[in-house]
Amino acid sequence: MKITFYGGAETVTGSCYLVTTDTKEKILVDCGLFQGNKTVKERNYGDFPFNPAEIDWVLLTHAHIDHSGRIPKLYKKGYKGPVITTNITKEMCSVMLPDSGHIQEMEIERKNRKNLRAGKPLLEPIYTAADAEDCIKHFDGKQYNELIKLNDNISIRFKDAGHILGSAIIEVWVKNAQGSKKITFTGDLGGYEKPLVNDPEFLEETDYLLIESTYGSRSHDEDMTRAGKLEAIIEETFKSGGNLVIPSFAVERTQDLLFDLNKLVEAGKISPSSIFVDSPLAIAITEIFCKNIDSCDEETQDFGRTSGKCPLLINNLRFTRTAEESKAINKIRSGAIIISASGMCDAGRIKHHLKHNLWRSNSTVLFIGYQAKGTLGRNILEGASKVKIHGEDVTVNARIESIKGYSSHADQEDLLKWIGNITNKPDLVFLVHGELEESSTLKSLIEQDYQIETHIPCYLEEYPLSTEAKPLCLSHEVRDKEVDLDEQLDSLMRQFYSVGKNLISDKKYQETEELIKEIKKKLIS
Repeated sequence: MKITFYGGAETVTGSCYLVTTDTKEKILVDCGLFQGNKTVKERNYGDFPFNPAEIDWVLLTHAHIDHSGRIPKLYKKGYKGPVITTNITKEMCSVMLPDSGHIQEMEIERKNRKNLRAGKPLLEPIYTAADAEDCIKHFDGKQYNELIKLNDNISIRFKDAGHILGSAIIEVWVKNAQGSKKITFTGDLGGYEKPLVNDPEFLEETDYLLIESTYGSRSHDEDMTRAGKLEAIIEETFKSGGNLVIPSFAVERTQDLLFDLNKLVEAGKISPSSIFVDSPLAIAITEIFCKNIDSCDEETQDFGRTSGKCPLLINNLRFTRTAEESKAINKIRSGAIIISASGMCDAGRIKHHLKHNLWRSNSTVLFIGYQAKGTLGRNILEGASKVKIHGEDVTVNARIESIKGYSSHADQEDLLKWIGNITNKPDLVFLVHGELEESSTLKSLIEQDYQIETHIPCYLEEYPLSTEAKPLCLSHEVRDKEVDLDEQLDSLMRQFYSVGKNLISDKKYQETEELIKEIKKKLIS
C-alpha cells in the first residue's frame, strides 16, 4: 500500500492524496484548487499527474475550494465514480462548485480579451458552472459516525472535524494479506470551544495519520479577545469617518463574523448604519447554516432559541445579490461594514471594494483569515504601499488590521492536544496542508512530546506504507531551482510573444511556442 501526495504538501492549498492498496484499489481523498502565486496556480490548468479514470472512489473532507475545487475537472477528465462526503458538505458544494466554475469562466473571458488584443492563443476555463452542476449528481452524502463498506477490503467513517459545518475527519480501514491497516485524514481540523461548530472528535487509534499544519507554529487570539478587537476596530473606523472592509471566506468565516457582530449589536456595543454581505456565495452558505442550526454547537442553538431567529441574521444586515446592488455600496462613504469574498482577495467582489477604499486613509481593511503567499491579500497584509487591482495601481492609505481568532483552523496548541488525545498513537504522522516553516515546527514538537515518527511530504512524493522502500521526493534545492526556471520560462514566453512573429515564419513561431508550453507543462506536472 502507498500514498501519493498530489497537493497540500508544503503548501496550504490543492489538497489531494491518493491511496493505492496492495490489490490496486485507488482512493482519492480531496481534490482541491491550488491558490497562491502564478507557478502554483498553473497546476490547476495542467493534466492531472494520475489517470482520473483509474480512481475507484473520491472521499471529500469538506467543502472549501482548496479541498473540493478540482472535482468537476476530475469528472471532465474521465472519473466515473462517486464523491462520498457528509450530507452538509454535499449541500454546500452544490452552490460552491458552480460558483467556482462561474468565477473561472469570467476570469478566462477577461484574459482572452487581452490575449486577442495581443495575438496570443485563447484559453479555456478549468471547468464551467455547468460542469460543476453535472458533477454534483455523483455526490453521495453520509451521516457522521456511520461505518461505510466500500467493498470487502475497504471501510470508511466520517467524524466531525469541527472546522466548518459538515467538515469531516475520514477514517479508512484497508485489509490486506497481513491484516488490516487504518489511515486517518483529518482534513482541516477546527479548534476548541469555537462558535457555531462542534469541537473536533477524537480518535481511539490509527496506524497512519495525515494531519493539517496550517498554524503549526502559531497560536490564535481567544474568542473573547477577537470580539473585543472587532469592537475597537469598528469604533475607530467609524470615528474616522470611513468604512470597514472585511475580505472574508464565504464559508464559515463570514458566518463566524456575523455571529460576533450580532452579539455586539444585541449588547448595544456597536450601531453600524449598514452591514453588507456582498457575496452571492456567502449569502447562499449563510442560508444553509440557518437551515442546519441543529447541527451547530449548543451555544449557537441557545442563542437562536433566545432571539427567536437565526443567530446570523442581524438588524441592519443587507444581502446584496446583484451586481447593481454591489456597485451601489461604493457610493457609501462612511459607517458601513462590508463583508465580501474572496477571503484572499484574488477574485470576486472584494476587489472592487478594495479599489474604492484602500486609497482612503479613513477606511480600514480587516483581515480575519489566512492569506497564502502570492495573493493580493498577503501583499496588502505585509505592507505593500501600492497594489494592482483590475490592471490599475491603487495606493494603500487605509488602515490595515488583522484578527487571528477567526481562523477555523486548529492552532499549534489545538493540534498537539488533538494528537495527544489519540488513545493508541499512530506509527507515522504526515504533516500536510501547511507551509514548510509551520510543518517543521510542529514536526519537532510531535517527535519531542509524543515520540512519533513524523514526516513532511513534498509535492508528488510517493510514500510506501507496507514496505521498507524509501519515499521518492525531490530535495528543496532542486525544487527551488524548478521554480526559478519556471519564472525564467514565463519571461521567455513574454519576450517571444512580443518579438517572435516579426523575426520568424508563422509556422516556426507556432512550433517554438508549443515547445515552450510543453516544457512549462512538464515542469509543473
